[in-house]
Formats: sequence, structure tokens, C-alpha cells
Amino acid sequence: MTASPGLESAQLASPDLLRSVFRRHAAGVAVITARGESGPVGFTATSLSSVSAEPPMLSFGVGAGASSWPAIAATDHVGVHILGEHQRDLAATFARSGADRFGAPTVWRDGPEGVPVLDGVLAWMVCRVVARVPAGDHRIVLAEVALGDPSGQGRPLLYHQGRFTALRD
Repeated sequence: MTASPGLESAQLASPDLLRSVFRRHAAGVAVITARGESGPVGFTATSLSSVSAEPPMLSFGVGAGASSWPAIAATDHVGVHILGEHQRDLAATFARSGADRFGAPTVWRDGPEGVPVLDGVLAWMVCRVVARVPAGDHRIVLAEVALGDPSGQGRPLLYHQGRFTALRD
């Protein structure tokens, strides 16, 4: 066990401090999708969180300036996809600004409620948006799970220290 750092290294709150701290936090990787006015939209999210079991609800954050935000702001349903360690390239595509996220090699289909559903993921859900909460430069979306499929095979993809990585035993 290592000793806690002294208080002399503490920093005042700032965007850089928050980013630095959360680079040390390993997070699961999800892709959020929706149907927009001009076609499917989606983005990589590491902010996915379970909120409630009864009713089954989750949350995720999306930047208010993100290209996907207008569609997320207007839609009734979103797709939530849990990525496997074999999907680093897919995660990078959905994280990259200006990328053709739904072009080849991305494999997807129209799912329930018109939500784009990605193939080959560990699990997916279609969720009904119940609230969008302003939170600084982001919005927190609360969504109730309508249906899903947890039967994908493999191990989860993680995001840590600014890169996509896998679990180690």
C-alpha cells in the first residue's frame, strides 16, 4: 500500500484537475446512439451509470456542444451499447469528431423505436429518455430501459489514462 500524497500537492478546482483525476479512473466504454433528423448519430461515453433498478434507469453525460446533442435533445429513445475489448476501433470512431460513425466498417441495424443498434457489442439496450438535466457544459440524460440484450460474448473495453484498454487478470 502506498502512502497518501500530502496536502501540499493539492490543486484548486479546474478543468485540468478534473481531467487529471479522472484519467486515473478506469471506466467502461459505451456508445450512445439515436435517430437524428438527417440520420443516425452516436458518440462514445464513459459516463454511463446505473441509476435505479425499479424502474430500470440509467444516466449518461453528453456535451452541450457535441454534434450528437441536437438529436439526443430531441429524441424520445436512445440506444446504449456496452463495448467489448475487441471494439477499440469502434470506440475510437465514435469518439472522433467528424468521423463517419455509421459507415463501413461499423455494422448496425435499425432497432426498436428506430434506434440504431450496433452489432457485436457485449450488451445493448433501448431506453426512453425521461429527463435532460443541465450540468455545466454537459447535459445529464436520464433514461428508462425499455428492452435490451445482455448476451454478447467477450470482456469489457475500458478507458484509462486517455486510452482504450482491456482488463488484466
